Amino acid sequence: MRRYGKHTDEDDVRVRPNRKGNRPRTSIRPKHEDAAEGLVLTVDRGRLTVLVEDRKITAMKARELGRKSAVVGDRVAVVGDLSGAKDTLARIVRVEERSSVLRRTADDDDPYERVVVANADQLAIVTALADPEPRPRLIDRCLVAAYDAGLEPLLVLTKSDLASAETLMESYGSLGVPYVVTNREELANGDAADRVREQLAGRVTAFVGHSGVGKTTLVNALVPERQRATGHVNRVTGRGRHTTTSALALPLPDGSGWVIDTPGVRSFGLHHVDPARVIHAFPDLEPGTEGCPRACSHDEQDCALDQWVADGHADPQRLYSLRRLLATRERREGD
Repeated sequence: MRRYGKHTDEDDVRVRPNRKGNRPRTSIRPKHEDAAEGLVLTVDRGRLTVLVEDRKITAMKARELGRKSAVVGDRVAVVGDLSGAKDTLARIVRVEERSSVLRRTADDDDPYERVVVANADQLAIVTALADPEPRPRLIDRCLVAAYDAGLEPLLVLTKSDLASAETLMESYGSLGVPYVVTNREELANGDAADRVREQLAGRVTAFVGHSGVGKTTLVNALVPERQRATGHVNRVTGRGRHTTTSALALPLPDGSGWVIDTPGVRSFGLHHVDPARVIHAFPDLEPGTEGCPRACSHDEQDCALDQWVADGHADPQRLYSLRRLLATRERREGD
């Protein structure tokens, strides 16, 4: 074996030939300072539709991003062919910092987090008042996920022609969550879309709900020029059929906001949620936690919130609502 001394000449150093004839590999990556800004509209089997200015282009994730993936709502940097012409492909070289991330897990004991959408600022929780029956535990879970992600929740109650919203709202009135009630006739004549659209102005709103509640029907009414397939409720199981298979971001017709239609969910795991963060959604109760013991669950004998409410600083129903949401992780959605 040849050994080199301290003063070797460059000609003495062996260099492995590059058989492919291309440039040698390097750890230095380009900064792509001239990359265009884009918004991810949808993701389908590794191909992403990205809005760049007023053009929709097809892109794929660049290798340099590693395991970091882009999701609907992400703001990204794109290079390559940005013409939007057929059979062209661009590359996403950077995912910009996110202002919010809505996550869920398959179950409460599943540590794998799934990012639903990025950069939304409102979560519209769509539930039917009948056909299928409301699932309050799933609503509670979506509320916890919204509060944890820093999103403003909005309840959208559909099919009020089949059942009244009064009973369900008795459980959520103390939370102070805004809500809109719709029915099929109002969806047909546009009145329901107008009322919902008022709540969406100037926001990026993600729509979630289990299958069959009329979520995609409502999105179609909000954005009539982009119709998505809708399904029906199985009369035997009482569950809806999945028709929306991927999330899709759509601009409202007047350009005042965005809606993101997501696939129907049958579970909303909260393994990723730290219960200590849920209290931030209750500013009237949060000051009362200063006297709580360390690591207080806010649902135990020594919790200071009981005395805080007894002294008249907050409505007892608000404390009940907080504890109901905190206990949501211990219950299944169908309970």
